[in-house]
Amino acid sequence: MSDSLLLLAMLVVPALGAAGVAALPRANAALARQVTLGVSLVVLLLAVLAAVAFDPDGDRFQLTSSVPWIPGFGVDFALGVDGIALVMLLLVGVLVPVVVLASWRDVAPGRRSMRAFWAWLLLLEACMVGVFAATDVFLFYVFFEAMLVPMYFIVGSFGGPRRQYAAVKFFLYSLVGGLVMLAAVIGLYVVSEAAGEGTFSFTALNGIDIDPGVQRLLFLGFFVAFAIKAPLVPFHTWLPDAGAEAPIGGAVLLVGVLDKVGTFGFLRYCLPLFPDASREFAPYVLVLAVAGVLYAALLAMGQSDMKRLVSYTSIAHFGFIALGVFAFTTEAGTGAVLYMVNHGIATGLLFLVVGMLIARGGSRLVGDYGGVAGAAPKLAGVFLVAGLASLALPGTNSFVSEFLVLIGSFPTRPVFTVLATVGIVLAALYVLLLYQRTMHGPPRGILAGPADADALTDALTDGVPAAPAGGHGASAATATATATLTAPAPARAVLRVRDLSRREVAVVAPLVALIVVLGVYPQPLVRLIEPAVAATMGDVGADPAGTTPAGSPEGTD
Repeated sequence: MSDSLLLLAMLVVPALGAAGVAALPRANAALARQVTLGVSLVVLLLAVLAAVAFDPDGDRFQLTSSVPWIPGFGVDFALGVDGIALVMLLLVGVLVPVVVLASWRDVAPGRRSMRAFWAWLLLLEACMVGVFAATDVFLFYVFFEAMLVPMYFIVGSFGGPRRQYAAVKFFLYSLVGGLVMLAAVIGLYVVSEAAGEGTFSFTALNGIDIDPGVQRLLFLGFFVAFAIKAPLVPFHTWLPDAGAEAPIGGAVLLVGVLDKVGTFGFLRYCLPLFPDASREFAPYVLVLAVAGVLYAALLAMGQSDMKRLVSYTSIAHFGFIALGVFAFTTEAGTGAVLYMVNHGIATGLLFLVVGMLIARGGSRLVGDYGGVAGAAPKLAGVFLVAGLASLALPGTNSFVSEFLVLIGSFPTRPVFTVLATVGIVLAALYVLLLYQRTMHGPPRGILAGPADADALTDALTDGVPAAPAGGHGASAATATATATLTAPAPARAVLRVRDLSRREVAVVAPLVALIVVLGVYPQPLVRLIEPAVAATMGDVGADPAGTTPAGSPEGTD
């Protein structure tokens, strides 16, 4: 296969796979998941081939292909990758097969079929590939909006009890941001037309000198959409709901990949196309970034729902990424992109382990668990690895990226950098508290002794009427008991926590390996990322050494 067709194949294969899975008979859920796994592994292979074919010392955009799409408006179906987009495609290639394996035995709620879940998952993968590989701004916008649809159905059809509320909130927030960006995309076309030829080509637009006043308006249009997607405080409120209600596989892709489209957009579009506006608004963006690091960390510490807790940790991490982007140094920017990849791996693993725990206990509440390590030592060990990577312990992958962000940001943004380091301490608190409360201590919740369970269940269900024919009374009793336990005592006899199965070991093993390998030797990814970040910093006005941006007071905030 020609190198120029690799990206097109990465886009077409999952799209055709989604159509094929959707066309399968409803009863063929087993075949649907097998096809989905096979397609996702093909995409992973194509991503690896793309990485092998990519030359870090070559042109900025490689593996390019372009055909006219809407010639009258200068729209091309143009694909290509720099080092930043390439590592994101590798992340997509790794996470989707992991999600498929993790969701292998999931059961769809109600009368829904898991066949639809697998089809939406493959369509989502195609959209994620498209959004990172597009080099035409209009094509990027199409994929940016299109990926809302499969994620909406994944959350809204296969999520938790409040899935419809969470899905609608996610969709509306993202749609509003997308509409604001559409206005900016149209404005960008008008500017290019006034400069000589109307185009949406990123390379052509990057060469246009845009009036600073117009830059401000266009920057804000793109920034709002990306800040909602990332999300940055105060645009973040959709993520805890969506993360908590999404099925675990959907949550992994939501925080691991989809949210990175926002921070990717800062680097790909905001900084190169609007350099003057980026430098002007940088202090305000950094205020939001640091506020997100601290605010989200404090909220995470107060969560009783494990999935909401992990969602808030992601908001805090996105603050670090935004700090690295808007510090305007090559070192910090490289750390930010590496953080995007490492966060997807570490938080993806944390979500998976939380999902495995919830699958065993039937509850998302921290208080429903205790002493799990005694019954499931492998599960507890993987939980610990995921938690330590999330808090960026030295030796894990997240430490390298967080360290690069901090040392790269300090020379130009010392105050913001020092404030952000407080978030490291808070991260240690919320991660270790979660681990200690669920994995250690006396057995409680699903591991409580039968006598304690019977007494507590009786106390919780006291006064609940006997179940009528429809069984609503029993459901109410179970729902009440779940606040502290996971099910009434008779059912809890079969809810003993089992350790990881072979399939679950296969799910977590690749991510654990990546956490360790990238924590010890991140150079392969850094070598891919650094030239693209240096080119971006050159666009925004940073000097070749990647220090203070032109026009900014050195070493100030």
